[in-house]
Amino acid sequence: QVQLVESGGGLVQPGGSLRLSCAVSGTIFSISAMGWYRQAPGKQRELVARIIRDQTPDYADSVKGRFTISRNSAKNTVYLQMSSLKPEDTAVYYCNIVYRGNNYWGQGTQVTVSS
Repeated sequence: QVQLVESGGGLVQPGGSLRLSCAVSGTIFSISAMGWYRQAPGKQRELVARIIRDQTPDYADSVKGRFTISRNSAKNTVYLQMSSLKPEDTAVYYCNIVYRGNNYWGQGTQVTVSS
């Protein structure tokens, strides 16, 4: 059974940084894509950043230059380094993987940017 466990969320002041981690457990051999999505209150879930195999990562325009996604394939872990955080980055952040054509989601971690 594939499980995703996120960590690293919390409360941070505007301009601050946070690093999210997502560890994937289970019997898995090759993950097609790993990424992060977020959902703010009253809004739809949106893509933040995604890595498909070894391709150049994709980022939402709103986070380009501020967020960096990376993955450790040997550990089946994906990270999201977030810098220069803004109040509008406040949301629940979800880890996502695509494995054998199926989408798997983490439980979500809250990120709140506020002074």
